[in-house]
Amino acid sequence: MPPPVRFARIEQWLEWQQAAHPLAIDLGLERVARVLARTGWSGFRQPVITVGGTNGKGSCVALADAMLRAGGYRVGTFTSPHLADYRERIRIDGEWISEASLVAAFERIADAMGGDSLTFFEFNTLAALLVFETAAPDAVVLEVGLGGRLDAVNLVDADVAVVVSVGLDHMEYLGPDVESIGREKAGIFRAGRPAICGMHEPPRSVVAAARALGSALRVRGREFDGIGQTDGRWDYRDARGVLEGLPRPALEGVAQVGNAATALAALLELSSRLPLTREAIERGLAGVRLPGRFQRVPAANGFEWVLDVAHNPDAAAVLAANLARHRGRGRTLAVCGMLSDKDVPAVLAALKGSVDRWFAAATEGSRGMSDLELAAHGAGVGIAMTPGGTVRDAMQAAAREALAGDRVVVFGSFHTVGPALSCV
Repeated sequence: MPPPVRFARIEQWLEWQQAAHPLAIDLGLERVARVLARTGWSGFRQPVITVGGTNGKGSCVALADAMLRAGGYRVGTFTSPHLADYRERIRIDGEWISEASLVAAFERIADAMGGDSLTFFEFNTLAALLVFETAAPDAVVLEVGLGGRLDAVNLVDADVAVVVSVGLDHMEYLGPDVESIGREKAGIFRAGRPAICGMHEPPRSVVAAARALGSALRVRGREFDGIGQTDGRWDYRDARGVLEGLPRPALEGVAQVGNAATALAALLELSSRLPLTREAIERGLAGVRLPGRFQRVPAANGFEWVLDVAHNPDAAAVLAANLARHRGRGRTLAVCGMLSDKDVPAVLAALKGSVDRWFAAATEGSRGMSDLELAAHGAGVGIAMTPGGTVRDAMQAAAREALAGDRVVVFGSFHTVGPALSCV
């Protein structure tokens, strides 16, 4: 029998995990289910919400977490990827978990591996489940990673499952069109339990999956909705009635009222176990924070940074709408860095009319793309991009050209916005 795997530092664990499985992505539940069973994990007794979808997952998790915590509940949240520190992914009551808790979970998983191996994300998911088992929060909110049906998070039978949106991303794994992708996303639904869809017009496959399972499907625009008002507030409506004049979410962007309505719809399905007052809902909406989602940061010399993790065509279209909504008196400069497995031409095309000056940045890792490669993609859709080197170097180049009243949008990936956060 091989000796148990033990490392003292998180960084050593993460390096080992990245080499522990032959594939970076290996969808399927059999291996990870066997390992989880061998850990002795006892499951959740507290309410659980799973949040899937192409875009908007992180916002919905943050909104649900903020409203629950404003209501006095301790909440465990699992999200991915991280921007700056791995521990961002697993939080209790809004705080990163301790290194000691994470290392203890890693050791427990490593001891349970047997003849199986796990991908980096699968290891991450099991660590979150074990940490929450020990911490025993009042509620758990889990963000699905890739797809849904075969994602490791789908080991958990959630009390409420949310599909925020369905768009074209990860098509090499999930299928060539929104119907195929929707079918995979809807794999997190459970028989007889609420299934929340944040789209006004979901793919037919999402509706069919809920019907086949006997899930209680709630579709935004049909069973619930969030309606923006001219005074900057919004109304939430569902079969229970209307919550009028709610404050807009503190998250910037045109999609956030819809995301807030979707998160609130999920929480209200659990009102018998996790009741929320209107005051808690309002304080959660006003206090929610989430870096990298149309995050605006003033610069010392009078221009503005805008940080956004948009990395697929639908997210790029939302970013373009947000830029148009907040149009200022100056120019819009962009620092873009993307991964090689994304639909780079479509993302750039969606923002072509929103940007006056472009800088290409290199991203790191096995899926990274050089600034020269990205600039070549830009040329292919009629965009002249200046190769800028690293994210930091490209930001410095953009800052040298930015004037008071301008804005510099840094976007394209978590791998771009993460390094950018340390520069603004």
